[in-house]
Amino acid sequence: MVEKPEKAGSAAPALVWFRDDLRLADHPALAEAVKTGRPVICLYVLDETPALRPLGAAARWWLAGSLRALSAALAKHDAALVLRRGPAIESVAKLAKESGATTVHWNRRYGPGATVDAALEQKLERQGVSVATFQANVLHEPPVPGKGGKPLMVFTPFWRTAQARGAPRAPMPAPRRIQGVKGVASDDLAGWRLEPTAPDWAAEMRGTWVRGEAGAQQRLGEFLDGELTGYATRRDRPDLPGTSRLSPHLRFGEVSPFQVWHSTQLAADVATHVATHVATHGGRAQRPRAADAEKFLSEIGWREFCYQSLHLNPDFHIRNLDRRFDRFPWRKDRKALRAWQKGMTGYPIVDAGMRQLWRTGWMHNRVRMVVASFLVKHLLIDWREGEAWFWDTLVDADPANNPASWQWVAGCGADAAPYFRVFNPAIQAEKFDPDGDYVRAFVPEARDAGGLFGRSYPAPMVDHQAARERALEAFATIKSSPAGRTD
Repeated sequence: MVEKPEKAGSAAPALVWFRDDLRLADHPALAEAVKTGRPVICLYVLDETPALRPLGAAARWWLAGSLRALSAALAKHDAALVLRRGPAIESVAKLAKESGATTVHWNRRYGPGATVDAALEQKLERQGVSVATFQANVLHEPPVPGKGGKPLMVFTPFWRTAQARGAPRAPMPAPRRIQGVKGVASDDLAGWRLEPTAPDWAAEMRGTWVRGEAGAQQRLGEFLDGELTGYATRRDRPDLPGTSRLSPHLRFGEVSPFQVWHSTQLAADVATHVATHVATHGGRAQRPRAADAEKFLSEIGWREFCYQSLHLNPDFHIRNLDRRFDRFPWRKDRKALRAWQKGMTGYPIVDAGMRQLWRTGWMHNRVRMVVASFLVKHLLIDWREGEAWFWDTLVDADPANNPASWQWVAGCGADAAPYFRVFNPAIQAEKFDPDGDYVRAFVPEARDAGGLFGRSYPAPMVDHQAARERALEAFATIKSSPAGRTD
């Protein structure tokens, strides 16, 4: 039985549909709904229909914590988070009808989600409900076209063109108060069973991350005060704390790219001022350089580029952008795939990355490239197998970044790395984990980056040079074909 919501006076409520934007600050849809002066219903829908890609296990775990945090934050603003499960097109329209809402607000999304949103908008309009949508989760909405009007599919000109559009808007503060609506029926979050119980494989993840908007702001502040200094040179070192670790917070929208952008720019400006002042007085300041901020913001730019690819290719987690790879001779080897998944390949840095992923739900970006290259080029296993494993095990499994990065490594994506670039895992370890600290942290049977002991650790499952030659031979079978890249 659906309870009849209580309304303040005769004002029809405004419905705010939260998706990958689980925050209160810099949330344009929420801000505009509050600005109407109407009571506000805050809704999250768990849509597991085929129209949208179901979340992987690690992302479901993160979502549970993020929703709890959002619910608690709304409660402090005199509002509640309403949870519904089912097709979003039906669930949102049904709640609008039963509550008497005359407007629905949401922040825009891209790829398959945009198709769902368009269908819902038509359904709501037939019900006499107006829709207001906003840009919130990318700095520059796709497509970003080049001079000829065609979307840019090479990162450098894309990012240069995007930046030429001007500085991103300033982020918005969270509403001081939200006039909530009481009595709206809601699912019990625990009933969704988003988190594991038996076995509880998320124990280490729980100790690694602070989910929710407050955790995102804490992580952003720590990064700007710490790891941003030296980021340009330290970001490739998995043995050092040199990255932002903001990716899961961005993926679930606990922090917006606008907040990250402006906070980083401010930190760099302050650092420049402080360094100038200290230098004037004969001292030295360990503060982030402009190069550090620029490099970090270019990674935000890569995220933007990935969303352009998703916007243009909603199914690119299963379809090669370079159609030549439709004919690539991938090997089907379940035993080899399982050894890679378990971190038992015999290559310490590959295995360290895969074990870090399983234990913490995250992997250093440099190591992501190494393990992806190993699967695709050393083992000749289809990149989609790796993308699917990452989708299930990453807390930051992003519908744009994940397939874009895998296609980049495989050589079949937008602005892809050349297929003949085959990472040598041993050299990668020597260069980026020179003392073996990263490997030792996750592969305790490894004495150092090159020496091993213990019978439980396997010998290398393939020889690097032989695997490289095999990969180049496989690529030779398709490289003479027309590229056939799709946009």
